[in-house]
Amino acid sequence: MVNENQFGNRDKKGHWRPFKRVDYGPLFRWPTEPMQLFKWLFRWDGYIFPWNFIYASVAVLIWTYFTPPMETMKSFSIDWIAYITIRNGVLMTLWYGAFHLWLYVRRNQGTTFKYNSKWPETDNSGFLFRNQTIDNLIWCFASGLPIWTAFEVITLWMMSNGYIPYLNLDTNPILFFAIFLFLPLFREVHFYCIHRLIHWPPLYRAVHKVHHANSNPGPWSGLSMHPFEHLFYFSGVIIHWIIPSHPVHALFHLVHLVMSPTPGHAGFDKVIIGDKKLLDTHCFAHYLHHKYFEVNYADGSIPLDKWFGTFHDGSEKGDQLVKARLKGLKEKST
Repeated sequence: MVNENQFGNRDKKGHWRPFKRVDYGPLFRWPTEPMQLFKWLFRWDGYIFPWNFIYASVAVLIWTYFTPPMETMKSFSIDWIAYITIRNGVLMTLWYGAFHLWLYVRRNQGTTFKYNSKWPETDNSGFLFRNQTIDNLIWCFASGLPIWTAFEVITLWMMSNGYIPYLNLDTNPILFFAIFLFLPLFREVHFYCIHRLIHWPPLYRAVHKVHHANSNPGPWSGLSMHPFEHLFYFSGVIIHWIIPSHPVHALFHLVHLVMSPTPGHAGFDKVIIGDKKLLDTHCFAHYLHHKYFEVNYADGSIPLDKWFGTFHDGSEKGDQLVKARLKGLKEKST
């Protein structure tokens, strides 16, 4: 079994902290480092591999084998809309369920690499039915699934009818693949903007507190949101109503929105596969957001939090800086 102490340490309260500090890729470093940028793009555990490659592959599979023909989608019909809803529900169940089963039901690695050694709440009035997992499942399926599907159905319907710009692989292959590379970056910017918006106190109290009830998140917490937050969250797909896109781009965008929160809220820094293989979740930055609320509104490739003064690198020094900043904000408001 892998020893977590090789990668981080656990304090007296049971909180595990990785030695590796939260950082960004070389995309916005100056002067530009071409070789570092190339390695970051194509190496394992970089920009493309493994996560963005997985999401793109799933989108291509869905478009190729599990999406009705464009001709069918020209007219709204309960048949194909129900099919897409069921297909999306199956995807969510398989993906989220796999992480939950491996890490939280079977507990194959115990609390090794788990940031918070406690397990999901089972008797907390802050959750529906006092149970964190049940609460998360309800928000995911009762709100997240239909709103995700609605954005997808409307987008595919408009593309099928030629109401929005359409991009074909044959006519512009370079732009076609460039959009795949661009979309995760656009997603970061859009998420940062709407995330800052819903941390505005009135919206936080009315909407975002549903998600932040998960101070110790698990896989199902990622898409556990108030319906208005789901509307904000999935609204980024509207970009495909404006720029020339192919349906597979819209599907990649939506798949990314749905699948990436799972490793992002797994609560574990690494997933142990076999005896020695490790899969990094890269979720420490966002775990710190759930812990401290006012840090790391975005994480990934664009240093938005560094630019706007809300960055926490995961160090003990970072803890002190955040506490000092929050204390200053509190004093200003009184």
